[in-house]
Amino acid sequence: MKRFLFAAALLVASPAVAQESPRRGGTLNFAIAFEPPTYDCHAATTFAVLHAVAPHYSTLLKFDLARYPNVTGDLAESWTVSPDGKTYTFRLRENVRFHDGTPMTSADVKASYERIMNPPQGVVSVRRGELADVASIETPDARTVVFTLREVNASMLGFFASPWNCVYSAAKLREDPNFPARNILGTGAFRLGEHVRGSHWTGTRFDGYFRPGLPHLDGFRAVFMAQTSAIANALQGGAIHADFRGFTPADRERLEAAMGNRVRFETADEMVHLIVSFNTEKAPFSDVRVRQALSLAIDRWGGSQGFRRTSRLSTVGGMFRPGSPSAASEAELTALPGFGRDIAAARNQARALLREAGVSNLSFVLNNRNQPPYTEAGVYLVDQWRQIGVTAEHRQTEIAQWSSALTSGNFDVIVDFGNDYVDDPALAPVKYLSFDRSPTNGSRAIDRTLDSLYERQMRAGDPAQRRALLREFETRALTQAYNVPLLWVQRIVALNADVRGWRISPSNSLGQDLTEVWLTR
Repeated sequence: MKRFLFAAALLVASPAVAQESPRRGGTLNFAIAFEPPTYDCHAATTFAVLHAVAPHYSTLLKFDLARYPNVTGDLAESWTVSPDGKTYTFRLRENVRFHDGTPMTSADVKASYERIMNPPQGVVSVRRGELADVASIETPDARTVVFTLREVNASMLGFFASPWNCVYSAAKLREDPNFPARNILGTGAFRLGEHVRGSHWTGTRFDGYFRPGLPHLDGFRAVFMAQTSAIANALQGGAIHADFRGFTPADRERLEAAMGNRVRFETADEMVHLIVSFNTEKAPFSDVRVRQALSLAIDRWGGSQGFRRTSRLSTVGGMFRPGSPSAASEAELTALPGFGRDIAAARNQARALLREAGVSNLSFVLNNRNQPPYTEAGVYLVDQWRQIGVTAEHRQTEIAQWSSALTSGNFDVIVDFGNDYVDDPALAPVKYLSFDRSPTNGSRAIDRTLDSLYERQMRAGDPAQRRALLREFETRALTQAYNVPLLWVQRIVALNADVRGWRISPSNSLGQDLTEVWLTR
């Protein structure tokens, strides 16, 4: 079994907490910063979807957060990998049922994965590139699923553990391929209670859940709160137990001062970064000189120093999480356009590139989400571009409108994000692959050189060779500047002291099924 290796700052539970016996009952109340734009895991890119729907669904495998980044079974009770590394055979658990009482079988797993790999017309599947190596899926019996790959893929077990690969009912997909976008029917620990738009989302314990004795909670209630200050007030006042996305350092200081031992914090360097995407289907952003100029104008190092004290924005990095095995060294990073430390020289170069491109007085609209840390990032970008004579109108919208603009290509420049669920070299580059291969590429660019480099690194058996190919990929991607990283974020999760059984990871996409979470009172 392949392992995924990376460095993460994880808070270890104290011995007293670790020895406690879980208590059954109670409702976990937590905040979600905005409403999920879809119910469909396969189509979603934002944590808000998983924080709402993950408790209702199961996946084939999942990450074992107690031994992160190892994987463990979810629907699969066991699995084997053939000696040539091309065949994965999963044995499913017995007596797994959907919330409507129908049995879950291998046919449901197959239908769900085929929907991700080859979405029917009108169905969005943003991660089909992760499964491009799957040649066939066989179901010899109701409890066996066999995936055969075209090529060896060292990252495949991690893909099977993806929290986004929810398993849906094959029968419902036959009736309506878009059923999961508007309906919830899973095999997870909680049934859907209700979704009241603009207010809350609830789940209730599924007594037919396949893991005996779980879940511990009677249910959960997620309240939609857009403002961080409102979330902090709700936590301080006892209206919610947690916000799993995270707070700023300033919020932490405030909560510590106000709540004392009624609050505890778990922290990690997060696998999330903000990205500036240029719409390459529109002039002048089809011109690499314009894209490079706008990236060169951004003082990432100076911005990092200010943001890290007040915002979740923190660290300068390329397309891989800083400090992870695949990340560029500081020397490699500062050699890339837009990541050097001499901002005066970079801005002089930016102005020259704009003159060359004939757009010295460039103006455009910057699309953005109306919430932290996007708002702060957008304000900063507008100011950075102003310093090279560029005018950007900062247009902030709700998540649904922002998402629609991104997926439709109805924007000039947009603040996007990268949010991987494990530090694996196969994941971060997907955001930069050609748009016809990877719909998550906000720039809509087509670059077959990047596609080829990605394929080569996926097949490289030698770690040093793979790293060299990743450096070549990153150098080309950030020099062409279709999408450019802004800053990476820090994760500071505040929990009411009564919350037990939840574990932090460097990804806000993991650990949100709430199966083992419990309350001391």
